[in-house]
Amino acid sequence: MDSSKFTLRDLFEAGAHFGHRTRRWNPKMSSFIYGEKDGIHIIDLQQTVSLLANAVKAVKEVAQLGGKILFVGTKRQASGPVAEYASKCNQYFVNHRWLGGMLTNWGTISKSIKKLQDLDSQLQSENQGLTKKELLNLERGYSKLNRTLGGIRDMGGTPDMLFVIDTVKEATAVKEASKIGIPIVAILDTNSNPDTITYPVPGNDDASHAINLFCKVISGAISDTAPSTAKSDPGRVQGINKSKEPESNNKIKEQKDTKEQKDTKEQKDTKEQKDTKEQKD
Repeated sequence: MDSSKFTLRDLFEAGAHFGHRTRRWNPKMSSFIYGEKDGIHIIDLQQTVSLLANAVKAVKEVAQLGGKILFVGTKRQASGPVAEYASKCNQYFVNHRWLGGMLTNWGTISKSIKKLQDLDSQLQSENQGLTKKELLNLERGYSKLNRTLGGIRDMGGTPDMLFVIDTVKEATAVKEASKIGIPIVAILDTNSNPDTITYPVPGNDDASHAINLFCKVISGAISDTAPSTAKSDPGRVQGINKSKEPESNNKIKEQKDTKEQKDTKEQKDTKEQKDTKEQKD
């Protein structure tokens, strides 16, 4: 069963076509906008269907290689679905607060994760010799760190792909991923900037039903494809080079290179024919 399947009707019924008020739009999203109604931009769901299918294909490629995919959505509507669907497909999430440097300064973040793991170990032990106050402080420290880092505590390094709900809200995450070459799948509302997004998916990033559907589709793509050991064996992702373009983009590049080679050959053949003709003349 392909749990990543969806239809245009599914998107429509989830309200994925509703954008922001026209005064809040980003002109760079104009090509994804169907029109406007009552002062609200309407997203072209035909494009959403095509681009979401493209994103699903890219996600499956990463999952097939055992890659780590990080779900990011820290606003109220996204927090629950992001944690739920990332957990369902045995992946990772940030759903409360993005700490600056989560991707670009992983060394510091890993120290905080180690502290979280140590606190967890202490709380799991018999806590011999601890006063009630000391135990309470431990629990508070653990709760605070777990809220922010709990979804990535077992990630073991930077992810191979990001799935982002609301790139305006998660601008820091997008900037960090772009800086170090991590491909991004993102739901883009009409106020978003698609420039740095590897796999843009135009859609409502505010409505709970729409967010839930997008998370379900991406999670389903991973669950249907990912090796059962993907999370426990980070070594399997050595073949994914984050500094390079994702495979789907490479295919476009390969097609372009092939065309350029063909054009060069045709130009060369034409020149040779011309030279031969001149010699003959």
